[in-house]
Amino acid sequence: MSKSTIALVAHDHKKAELLAWVQQHMPIMQRCHIVATGTTGGMIAQETGLQVTRFKSGPLGGDQQIGALIAEGTLDALFFFWDPLNPAPHDPDVKALLRLCSVWNVPVACNSATADLVVTSPRFLSVDYQIKKPEY
Repeated sequence: MSKSTIALVAHDHKKAELLAWVQQHMPIMQRCHIVATGTTGGMIAQETGLQVTRFKSGPLGGDQQIGALIAEGTLDALFFFWDPLNPAPHDPDVKALLRLCSVWNVPVACNSATADLVVTSPRFLSVDYQIKKPEY
């Protein structure tokens, strides 16, 4: 059985919150193939020992690299702890990433409360549940 691929992304002011969330859900995270933007992925790998495929930093193209996985149909969920109070210079990239999740019906959690609900759902990581992908 192949592992579900999830992406972990966090803006600077949300990195500690994402790390704490990952640590809280280690048994689930260990069952996933994790991809992440550069700095976030390095922090998660170093602090948890999880294997993380690291892309570029978000502002340097990492958001688009994750977006490509969504468009290719190979990303199962996005956990993007973004900071709504501090605008980022790559805000258009962030919006494009969230838009792709809606276009391709990919579950996305932007805060720990929603992320908790996603990973504790009986359908998360279930081989019996297949996300319906739209046909355009």
